[in-house]
Amino acid sequence: MLDPAARRLSLDPRDPAFFADPYRAYARLHAEAPVFWWEQYGHWFFAGNADVNRLLRDRRFGREILHVATRAELGLPEPAAHTRDFDAVDAHSMLEREPPAHTRLRTLVNRAFVSRRVERLRPAIADLAHALIDAFPQGEPFDLLEAYATPIPVRVIARMLGVPEETAPRLLAWSHRMVAMYAFGRTRAVEEDANAAARDFSAFVRETVAARRGRPGDDLLSVLIAAEEKGERLTEDELVSTAILLLNAGHEATVHATGNAVRTILETGADPAVLFADDGTTETTVEECLRFDPPLHVFTRYALQDMEESGIPLRKGDKIGLVLGAAGRDPGVNPDPDRFDPARESPQHVAFGAGIHFCIGAPLARLEMQIALPILFDRCPRLRLAEPPLVRDAYHFHGLERLMVTT
Repeated sequence: MLDPAARRLSLDPRDPAFFADPYRAYARLHAEAPVFWWEQYGHWFFAGNADVNRLLRDRRFGREILHVATRAELGLPEPAAHTRDFDAVDAHSMLEREPPAHTRLRTLVNRAFVSRRVERLRPAIADLAHALIDAFPQGEPFDLLEAYATPIPVRVIARMLGVPEETAPRLLAWSHRMVAMYAFGRTRAVEEDANAAARDFSAFVRETVAARRGRPGDDLLSVLIAAEEKGERLTEDELVSTAILLLNAGHEATVHATGNAVRTILETGADPAVLFADDGTTETTVEECLRFDPPLHVFTRYALQDMEESGIPLRKGDKIGLVLGAAGRDPGVNPDPDRFDPARESPQHVAFGAGIHFCIGAPLARLEMQIALPILFDRCPRLRLAEPPLVRDAYHFHGLERLMVTT
């Protein structure tokens, strides 16, 4: 229920009708209340492209708050004992830090994501895509997420970090259990399971780091270890958290982005021969897919000071939500936004965020999609949906639970 005059929204994020297709709600919000109080979350949200873009960059807001205020000042409870291991990983994560800690961590990790290093992965990504397609079941429906969209990014990020690719299933399981912490309405059982996953994941990374210290290689983990040993103030706790963040973020979003893109292309009946005619059209198609159905829909930030924003009084410590999924459907920047238009000139979206927390792996995610999608549709010209795609019950991370297809 939306009250435009009061800018109040009551909408259950766990409602299947909503998380399966949030864009109908976004269309109404754009028309009637692009800034609104979401009752279920208990804070203000912004859906307009201009607002989301601006507030992602606004230094009056940040991902952490305890660097400028105490728990007592904000009325926050003490950390829960049953999430201690998860919180320890989160506490040193680049995504959850602000300058100067964020600046130091990001500078170190940037070394591994320079364009020439990412571009060197092109042949390996293509070879992996072909190998996976060679193994597709013949003559029967199968889950494209499991067979194709998931293995590519998880194996690629494992390779970048220098983690054995055969550990990919374990990494994937740990990641899924940890990101469940960000879902709306999480339970004590989810928290305890995520904590156990964080503990096991951390132990695995520490063991890998210990082994790598004596045998460094040309990988990101070796780069981070070398930075620590040269006194660039990267602690082992930060190293562990950074590795986990990159392994989680390095595949979680790309799996959903790829699955969503395939679904969009198949459901709209777009011609892959046109979509992927050359490098230029492929790039535009990928950007339109990211605009049309992005993998991450909400990014939250804290007000770092008392202020007024969009006529709303905010106190230090108040949280705001930025609806990345709605920003790309803003008719003010993308005419006829609910139409998938691969020929759209410069699709405007914030699928990778903006500002200092812009996704560091965006070049890799784009490259993986620009390679994996054309190869898939070239090798499987008769690819079809075998049943309606099943959307995950995870509003923030918008993606599919299952994508059954036939070739």
